[in-house]
Amino acid sequence: MRQLNQRVVLERLRTGGPATRPRIATDTGLSKPTVGQALLDLEQDGLVRTAGRSIAGQGRAAVVYEVNPSAGHVLAIDIGRRHIRFAVADLAGEVVARLDERNRARSARALVRMVREGADRAVAAAGLTHADVVSTVVGSPGVPDPRAKALHQAPNLPGWERKGLLSELEAELGPGLIVENDANLIALGEHEAGAARGVDVFVCVLIGTGVGMGIVVNGSLFRGAHGAAGEIGYLPYGWPAHGMPDASYVAPPQGMLEAAAGADAVVRSAVEHGLTQVRTAKDVFDLARDGDAAAKQAVWEEAARLAFLVSSVVAVVDPELVVLGGGVGTSTDLLVGPLQEALARTTPLTPTIVAGHLGEDAVLTGAITIGLRHAREMVVDRRRARA
Repeated sequence: MRQLNQRVVLERLRTGGPATRPRIATDTGLSKPTVGQALLDLEQDGLVRTAGRSIAGQGRAAVVYEVNPSAGHVLAIDIGRRHIRFAVADLAGEVVARLDERNRARSARALVRMVREGADRAVAAAGLTHADVVSTVVGSPGVPDPRAKALHQAPNLPGWERKGLLSELEAELGPGLIVENDANLIALGEHEAGAARGVDVFVCVLIGTGVGMGIVVNGSLFRGAHGAAGEIGYLPYGWPAHGMPDASYVAPPQGMLEAAAGADAVVRSAVEHGLTQVRTAKDVFDLARDGDAAAKQAVWEEAARLAFLVSSVVAVVDPELVVLGGGVGTSTDLLVGPLQEALARTTPLTPTIVAGHLGEDAVLTGAITIGLRHAREMVVDRRRARA
């Protein structure tokens, strides 16, 4: 009962903010002596701290208590094809260290090593040790398979789909590691602190090297029966125009939506229109902003492909909002107009389409969100185990 009371008091401080002992007693229904004992225990364990005094009317000033944000920390890691990003946050969600690195790994083994070394540097930059990290969350392309300890559907990272990979990451980063799909984390990040705050049903479409989607329904992440909800890169695209394919027909790789609508597709469209000097989708969008007609045509074609994606999703999920993210998705100043025009010719279901607000921080924000949920439960037990 004593530990239960402590958890009730701690949760009140987490959700309601700093408060005096009488205020906590009123809000929780516990007696003042019970709250006082719980606060004493929590303060001794380093889980709460005093935050000054409050004077309300006549009488002595009452001590104000708050959660101690430095009682534990979360390590968030975003693994992408081109960059690996790290963030360390305290229990209040405040980022205390941040590190970005180029992904130069050419094998899964080398990438695991880079992740471990970057994690060490990020934790050290925060003035901490790994013992201070209560929860570690990794965002990565692919669908985590806890049984096989593997990631499926992660072709853009060499060797990343091999069996046992998750065990290797856990051996390097510590037990209790959480690995989540990057598009899912972007959706959580935008829901927590970005474009989708207060929206209960929305999708976050990630368009970059690959194509993915995070789905939030009734305020919670929807993963599907096997964790593959949102793997829209595998939607068939460009089926034969006349007749149905027979049983022997296999859709070519370029027939999948990821190959048709990812960043490389924007470059291919631009090259087909004579812009042979472009190397990245950013080059194409920059030229389009400068008024280049060929680049604008390539952008319009990308918008038409994305209209196919959005109309397919809207017909099934009926989201209130579509948030665009990733390197291509952030160019909404060029994409939204032609995308909405293409959608109007495709479907009567037209949700609001917006750019994500978090940019390159989106995956890390989602990872911190998940990490805090676990850390706030685990930190009590870990602190007491040390005592």
